[in-house]
Amino acid sequence: MDIEDHAEDLAGDLGVDPATVEEDLRNLVDYSVPVEEARQSLRRKYGDGDEGGTSGPTTADVADVTPDGGPVTVTARVLTVGKRPIRYRGEDHVILEGELADETGTIAYTAWEDFDLEPGDTVTAANASVREYEGRPELNLGERTSVEFLDETLAVDRPVGGDADLADLEPGDRGRNVEVLVTEVERRTIDGRDGETEILSGVLADESARLPFTDWEPRDEVAEGASVRVENAYVREFRGVPSVNLSEFSTVSPLDRDVEAGGPTRLSVRAAVERGGAYDVELVGDLLAVRDGSGLVQRCPECNRVVQNERCRTHGEVDPVDDLRTKAILDDGTGTVTLVLDADQTAALYGGDLDDALAAARDAMDQSVVADAIREAIVGRAFRVRGNLSVDEYGATLEVVAFDPAGDDAAERGRDLLAEVEA
Repeated sequence: MDIEDHAEDLAGDLGVDPATVEEDLRNLVDYSVPVEEARQSLRRKYGDGDEGGTSGPTTADVADVTPDGGPVTVTARVLTVGKRPIRYRGEDHVILEGELADETGTIAYTAWEDFDLEPGDTVTAANASVREYEGRPELNLGERTSVEFLDETLAVDRPVGGDADLADLEPGDRGRNVEVLVTEVERRTIDGRDGETEILSGVLADESARLPFTDWEPRDEVAEGASVRVENAYVREFRGVPSVNLSEFSTVSPLDRDVEAGGPTRLSVRAAVERGGAYDVELVGDLLAVRDGSGLVQRCPECNRVVQNERCRTHGEVDPVDDLRTKAILDDGTGTVTLVLDADQTAALYGGDLDDALAAARDAMDQSVVADAIREAIVGRAFRVRGNLSVDEYGATLEVVAFDPAGDDAAERGRDLLAEVEA
């Protein structure tokens, strides 16, 4: 038997998510643990008493559940219930997923069996396995899990049901309901798991925020300018920000009112970075520097990356294409972020188009004169910028969609900053 067969066999016995068992089994085998010993270890981890397992699952509060503690029994309130199709090893499955809560906190769950869970139910889930998902523990309710519905209602300090504003959504959320305005929509054809697939993508908005979305089952109701209620959506991370996803089990219905779209979310740099990314965010600060690699640049004609000495890191020696861009450092007193401005925005700062920049570089026999002119125009000035912020190991980067002089009172900005720091 190969690893996949061992994992599927174990998952069937233990009532655990097959993907989780396979990942655990591969990790053990990769560390030179013999397969049979690895199987025994996983049986002990997931509490199968038939082969020397533990005496039973541990009763735990939600806050105390960890992926390393083996199976658990928790008593909690069902906050949300979502339904989503997945494919595992070439077969289609339908899973239920959402959040549970008790007095100590919340935890995500995935149910591989239909336990008839409804938002608001108070349940005791016994012998649930635990895995780590996106850095957090998650309960898996499988064949060996029993769910008891309790008569008393567990009081929790969390809203029951999936209704949420866009600003409250986080990657990993499931079973969410939002009332939104479709501000942008595009029909695209992608290479899906079953070949070419049509999807809708674009931007949703409410008064709290704007977020990208993908509708994997294109619906006529999802049209630009439509105000709709979306139920049973799940949230993934896309370029550092939450992205609303609609599956075949999601529903979309027109609203009898118009949803108002708010403007960009005004944040400090620190607050935006602490979110791990932000979509359609507005920052205000001072331009400290224009980074190297700004002004007149050359790009690979294949992948559009900036090249050095006519060599692309991916495609080797190429015949580069000339372009304009600006990378600048914005500081608002709480932190710094790298701004990336495209060719049109850079041309506006420079005061000339690509042909003008090329002519200036030829006359000076130095292409750095373009970046120098941009530095002189913006460094040391305050700007109000709008765009999409992503955060990775290289720092925070804002893809700019609007770039304007701040035009506000510096003393007022200082007072606002001081108030935030003291809060």
